[in-house]
Amino acid sequence: MTNNASDVVLRASHIAKVYDEDGLRTEVLNDVSFELKRGQTLAIVGASGSGKSTLLHILGGLDTLTRGEVEVDGRLLSTLSDAERGRVRNRSMGFIYQFHHLLPEFTALENVCMPLLIRGEAIAEAERQAKALLERVGLGQRTHHKPAELSGGERQRCAVARALVTRPACVLGDEPTGNLDEGNATQVYELMLELNREIGTSFILVTHDSHLAARMDRTLELHNGQLREHASA
Repeated sequence: MTNNASDVVLRASHIAKVYDEDGLRTEVLNDVSFELKRGQTLAIVGASGSGKSTLLHILGGLDTLTRGEVEVDGRLLSTLSDAERGRVRNRSMGFIYQFHHLLPEFTALENVCMPLLIRGEAIAEAERQAKALLERVGLGQRTHHKPAELSGGERQRCAVARALVTRPACVLGDEPTGNLDEGNATQVYELMLELNREIGTSFILVTHDSHLAARMDRTLELHNGQLREHASA
């Protein structure tokens, strides 16, 4: 792959995160830098409490950093207003969490439509796109079911559809299979990899699942606040 600037969908440059509470200074991240290319998949591994989720929230513009810069699709998050960062998240990023965070009062179709409606798409067009993606993730017969009426694996597949419905440049996943049994976890991460190939969306996944990490293009380990290449077994 060439190293053109246009190939880079997310760039982290010298990120540091320090908490200073009651005179106690805790450095969670220290000089973290990496690039994510278009269509690339990246796993971030590390011990519990090492700062993986903090890093992911900073990359998504959901948490502040102490030093450094995050660039998403060519835009520095630090130069944007809250509203502009929200628009970048809606247009360029998707999010998948360990717990699906679907809105319980809405159907699967309405949950997947939501990012498109926030963007300003017409309801009919949002529904068309959402239905197509729900079909793709195997939920074509469950579009009018609410989250409580779906199984755990179905809820997480719905969350994957919601994250990808805007065809974002990058999806950030925080333990996206961590709440599923092995069979459902395998199904969900196979689905993510298939959609990565089909749509070209890049993925950054924080995970404890060594099998999932091994399927990524690249694996980085967060240790003592710094990212390093993860040595394969």
